[in-house]
Amino acid sequence: MSTIKILILGATGRVGGYVLNYLMQDNQETTVLVRQPHKLVKQKGLNIIQGNVLHKDHLECAFSFGVDVVISALSTDKSTTLSMSMPIILNEMKKHNIRRIITVGTSGVLQSRSEPDLLRYCSNESKRTSTWASVEHHKIYNLFCETDFDWTIVCPPYLANGNFTGSYRIERRYLPLGGVSISIPDVAHCVCKQIDSAEYLKTRIGIAY
Repeated sequence: MSTIKILILGATGRVGGYVLNYLMQDNQETTVLVRQPHKLVKQKGLNIIQGNVLHKDHLECAFSFGVDVVISALSTDKSTTLSMSMPIILNEMKKHNIRRIITVGTSGVLQSRSEPDLLRYCSNESKRTSTWASVEHHKIYNLFCETDFDWTIVCPPYLANGNFTGSYRIERRYLPLGGVSISIPDVAHCVCKQIDSAEYLKTRIGIAY
């Protein structure tokens, strides 16, 4: 991976933590905006900013370190933080002339194979009793479609607490056929692979074993 300045939002979360570890291993200059900086260890090349993504001034401080790519691994755990913060994030990106953003979504916002006009969470493919996360990520997908940013939404199914394998399938707009799970380290690996790749710009990608 070439040297790129990266901003991670959600770096203390399950996927975001692994993304940060991978970037530190690759000696990438990385800035994180977190509410609880005590959860992170200060390292060379890591700028830790305490703050909240819903506060424009906090984001402005994070962007002041120089950013080429934004990675969002923000949680949707019974919260509207993701959908409320993304317009603010995109405004800051536009102000700083940043085009690339990669987000971690959910397989619910991929297209259904059985009902192609519907997203998976709206179709008979969905087995989830709660659609909260999918609704939040659907809002982000709709928002991205109205912009000219170079976005990619990485959409995993069930997140398993497994190990890194580096061996998984990727499909544009759909969940790979028969895919039911993927480990958190492999999701983070896929996210990092998108940083300097133009293969999946302006699209959703499904990932699974």
